[in-house]
Amino acid sequence: MNETPPDDPGGEPDTPCVGVCSTGFDEVCRGCLRTAVEVGRWVEMSKAEKRAVWVRILAEGYRPRNKD
Repeated sequence: MNETPPDDPGGEPDTPCVGVCSTGFDEVCRGCLRTAVEVGRWVEMSKAEKRAVWVRILAEGYRPRNKD
């Protein structure tokens, strides 16, 4: 499956959060694959910064939660 990060959320979520917030010893959320710093800064990040995070987490296997 070849997913791309949203350029403009319009229908896509603004955040990769899936509501399963859990980190282990590495400070990476098991739900959205963002680091604790990325989660904390998300609302102040530029579109370019968010896009870079989307690219990385999609490459690492991020899958959005089912909308059903």
